[in-house]
Amino acid sequence: MIGLFNNLEATTAIIVFGIGFTTLMLNRNMIKKIIGFDMMDCGMYLFLASKGYIEGRLAPIVVNGVTDMDAYINPIPAGLVLTGIVVSVSVSAVMLSLTIRLYRKYHTLDIDEIMMRAREEGDDE
Repeated sequence: MIGLFNNLEATTAIIVFGIGFTTLMLNRNMIKKIIGFDMMDCGMYLFLASKGYIEGRLAPIVVNGVTDMDAYINPIPAGLVLTGIVVSVSVSAVMLSLTIRLYRKYHTLDIDEIMMRAREEGDDE
């Protein structure tokens, strides 16, 4: 139990990821699945950002001529998080636009109902 409180950010990231994963797996509503997917992304970004931060170090911007590597945090996790956020927003936009198209065609957001209606259309041809 003490280890959980020592790594509070990582514990929070795992909990957020777990909530997102269960939302993604247990809901049939497409919008709720997209929200679960986005929560999983947020959990991963929180975990990466928390692992990149080192207590007592500065942002990697050279100030007053200090070039010692031990004075700064590693900028790579922050860059990965930023890149991941951009990709995640793009993927979420595509998923939402496909969901809108599916809703216009099948008039439901229930993935099982959509699959059933799609199979019925395939059998008719």
